Amino acid sequence: MEMKNLLIENQAGVALLTVNRPQALNALNSVLLDELRTAFEQLQQDKGVKVVIVTGSGEKAFVAGADIAEMADIDAMQALAFARKGQDLIKSIGQLNKPVIAAVNGFALGGGFELALACDFIYASEKARFGLPEVTLGIMPGFGGTQKLARIIGRNRANELVFTGKMLNAVEAENWGIVNAVLPAGELLDRAMETAGKISGNGACGVAHAKDAIRSGLDMAEVDGLRYESSLFAALFASADQKEGMQAFLQKRKADFTGC
Repeated sequence: MEMKNLLIENQAGVALLTVNRPQALNALNSVLLDELRTAFEQLQQDKGVKVVIVTGSGEKAFVAGADIAEMADIDAMQALAFARKGQDLIKSIGQLNKPVIAAVNGFALGGGFELALACDFIYASEKARFGLPEVTLGIMPGFGGTQKLARIIGRNRANELVFTGKMLNAVEAENWGIVNAVLPAGELLDRAMETAGKISGNGACGVAHAKDAIRSGLDMAEVDGLRYESSLFAALFASADQKEGMQAFLQKRKADFTGC
């Protein structure tokens, strides 16, 4: 698939995905949603990629939302299809067997905020702004925002953000537990790449299983989550990475991980 709105760079095991519709503040239209979904499907199969970073082009926006120009005249059935398309993208990020870091460089509103929330964690520029302003347009979040945000910051704070449509600056988002770190704009991608490099040096199977345990466990009772965690832990002892990692530790050398 030709990527008209998405730039993809691979750097030493790290894939950098840059949403590239600066003329529309990187807004998500149907074509871009399909491109992102295809990119994540391809990354699932690419054993050379260990970590993914998602960011936006330009200085103003990560992703400023879904494309209102495309949505303005659609009917209810078309809206359902559009929401499901967005949710399918969100699911593909969660199901990816490698970590995804959002590097939010500007506005992350509506669908853009939902895209960031779908990632495993978020670094933000000092210029970043976060919000779900859909109610100001007479609608509501449709790409998973009502579900994911409440799980991250709790029901009451999610209610406030969704019902008012208010925007949080980067420091407020950090204080609310949405953002892991706030950085000067010029340092944002460097920090994301530094963290991605640390992750990519670890055993990919262990990282993938840990991501699965955390994500899946959030939807389970604790007792079921613990049982699932122990089953994944045990499965790793049949992997080449476990053998290499423990032998390297005992031999006081750096592990050379090759995968499961």
